[in-house]
Amino acid sequence: MNIKLAPSLLAADFSRLGEEVKNIEEAGADYLHLDVMDGHLVPNLSFGGPVLQSLRGQSNMVFDAHLMISEPHKYVESFAKAGADIITIHVECDSDIGETLDKIHALGKKAGLALNPDAELSRAVPYFDKIDMLLIMSVYAGFGGQSYINDVNDKIREARRLLGPDFDIQVDGGVYLHNLHVPVEAGANVIVAGSAVFGSDDPAQAVRDFKA
Repeated sequence: MNIKLAPSLLAADFSRLGEEVKNIEEAGADYLHLDVMDGHLVPNLSFGGPVLQSLRGQSNMVFDAHLMISEPHKYVESFAKAGADIITIHVECDSDIGETLDKIHALGKKAGLALNPDAELSRAVPYFDKIDMLLIMSVYAGFGGQSYINDVNDKIREARRLLGPDFDIQVDGGVYLHNLHVPVEAGANVIVAGSAVFGSDDPAQAVRDFKA
């Protein structure tokens, strides 16, 4: 199983974003995870398309846009144009999920579907044929620095069983070096790490440690 690391920009130093992104890319990070929050679907605000666009010209990493917004159908085109390579929406959103996933593909991007920790995997199953990645949240979406919720491990295992060995299953929230083995052993292969990378004293070394 090919394990990929996706550091979350949410935990970066926003006064020096270009430098932060360059450092983790040179250290071997696979994706840049971009947490977009609308203050409605989740109780926090973050950033929008202009931040992606400003970084796109400085990085060759896969831009992994996680849209924690209520009506993603209205915004997927703007994020595609800003440079996102993967656009993930939440099963809890208000937009028509199937139509939004189809729109993401029509824009030439990969589509992901995210589940909060209390959402049953069965809610995502009808869309398995429309997605390129399943994101299983291991904290409640909205804030960084939370602790990993171990109850999601059964969901990860069941998703891996249903989706097969080669499908991308992403886990986001509370993953550090000391517990990295937990989601990986359950079957996750795309690991989001925010505080553990950008919140460390040396983010580039943190990336190398994770990759090792």
